[in-house]
Amino acid sequence: MNDYSALLRRDPPLAAATIVAVVGLAAIGGFFFFQYVMGYPPCPLCLQERLAYYTAVPLAALMWLGASHGAARKVLLLGFLVIAGIMLWNTGLAGYHAGVEWKFWAGPQDCSGPINSFGNNLLKSLQNISLVRCDQAAFRFLGLSLAGYDTLLSLGLALVALWGAKGAYDRPAQD
Repeated sequence: MNDYSALLRRDPPLAAATIVAVVGLAAIGGFFFFQYVMGYPPCPLCLQERLAYYTAVPLAALMWLGASHGAARKVLLLGFLVIAGIMLWNTGLAGYHAGVEWKFWAGPQDCSGPINSFGNNLLKSLQNISLVRCDQAAFRFLGLSLAGYDTLLSLGLALVALWGAKGAYDRPAQD
């Protein structure tokens, strides 16, 4: 345990990039597990939430490589701030999705609107309807849906990225 805490104190940008990359990759594996193994198809909001991980994980892997090979602190700082911004955006999106599931507010019409208002063009309306609804949680554990857990995970990764940005800022400038 002391080895891990020594690494965290010795090189925070390297540790932060490692944490974001590994935990983000585990999250990607998790949502694929729920989709393909457990049989829970994603709704349109779920698919939008995945985009943050598809962007942040490769960027974190590049930050990991850069931190371990002496990248400039400005590059590390900018990369971590981008990751933090992406994950904060995803925190808001996942929180919105969780609120839609709890019926705190209305969700997008294409995945949580009424199914009975087809209008004049029935065929066009049927082509645009999502069969997976955003306002119904497919799975809950300890009272939280997957969108609720994504809110917490995204916030946690944003905080780790901000910690990495602080560590990059505190690094001495290379001449």
